[in-house]
This record gives sequence, structure tokens and C-alpha cells, in this order.
Amino acid sequence: MTIYIAEIDPSSLQFPNPNSAQIDPNGLLAFGGDLSPQRLRQAYRHGIFPWYSQGEPILWWSPNPRGVFIPQQFSPSKSLRKFMRKSSYSVTLNYACHAVIRQCAESRGPEQTWITEAMINAYQKLHDEGDCHSVEVWQDQQLVGGFYGVAVGSIFCGESMFSLADNASKIALWYFCHHFNRHGGQLIDCQMMNPHLASLGASELGRQIFLTQLHQQRDTALSAACYHPQTLVL
Repeated sequence: MTIYIAEIDPSSLQFPNPNSAQIDPNGLLAFGGDLSPQRLRQAYRHGIFPWYSQGEPILWWSPNPRGVFIPQQFSPSKSLRKFMRKSSYSVTLNYACHAVIRQCAESRGPEQTWITEAMINAYQKLHDEGDCHSVEVWQDQQLVGGFYGVAVGSIFCGESMFSLADNASKIALWYFCHHFNRHGGQLIDCQMMNPHLASLGASELGRQIFLTQLHQQRDTALSAACYHPQTLVL
């Protein structure tokens, strides 16, 4: 089956309306453009993100429905609480964003990851400009888990997570939900739902509902301390 999608004008930061995205494959909207910080910021402000494999053109997506976490509703299991009490883990924010991005790519291997070198460089630059943030889980001063994503007002757009030790990514999410909620965060976007996210408590929002919330909250300023490098505590 032939699919016709829009090509991004490299001289413009404008994207097609997300509601014009394909039904199958779910959410495919456009191709082309670049991964400049300006274009990435524009994409996330409109509920769009890049996702493609090495050797493909840049593909832009806005799926329906959308996987999300409601930070104030996140509730860790009793077993996870018990595990954390006995563990030697510590959790930080924005201590090692570059390392988290690269580890998210390397932990999947070259045949499984969409996080190409171009993507790594783009999000590391976005971090340097203050828009991409990471949560890190440490054990004996070793980075064993975490995730990264892009801040858009009071919404955090999660990109990828990794775990090299038991429950590390779950604990990163738990601690960040608590921290994000305390600073006024409203929604954590996790893009496309999958069984792992569902097991962590993610729910689904229709694209139009998600976009409405995004448009309402993308210019909401959180407290300056929200993304300062710090140790996260409950």
C-alpha cells in the first residue's frame, strides 16, 4: 500500500496539523527537515516527535491515542516501595543527561534502537540549551537506570528510558512523578503505549484531548527549581 505524507520544508519550522497523521502506521505525519533545537521545540509544542531508524529520512509522528502518566496519580507497588527501602539506589535530576541519552541508545543495541548518532547529538544539544532533562539512578556511584525527555511548560515529554539493574527505570519514574507533581507538573507524555508502560501505570488519551491539554499547558512556567540539578527525594 502506498502512503502519501507531507515533506517538511527545510526553510520553515511549520509542521502539518497533527490530526492529519496516518491511521496506519499510527501517527505517521511527515518526513524530512532536520533535528535542530528550534525544530524540535516547535515539534514538541505541537504534539509531534521524531522517530526513525538509521538510513531512513527523519520521520515525524503524532499517534492516536497517546500514552501518558498523570504524575499526581502515580502509585508505586508495595513491592517496589519495599525494594527501594532495601536498595542502595540514589536518584538525581540532570546530573548526567548526556550519559543517559547515550545509554538509552547503547542498552538496546544498533539493531533495536531508533536513537541514532544524529538523535543523540540533537538531544544533547537540546539539553545544553535547557530544554531536555534527565533522571538518573545510581548504585555505588554507577549509572544503572534513568530516562530523558523534553520539557514543554507543565508537560514533560518522555523520550526513552533504560535499566541496567533491578527496577531502576521504575524507581526513576516514581521519584520524578513525585518531584514533577510537587513543582506543578501536570502530565508526562510517553508517546506510544506499550505493555511495559501499561505495567507501570500509563493510561491512554485520545490525540485531540492530549493536544488540547498541551496547548493549554505548554506556556505554563514551572518553578525555576524544577529542573535544577539535584538529588530527588520523596
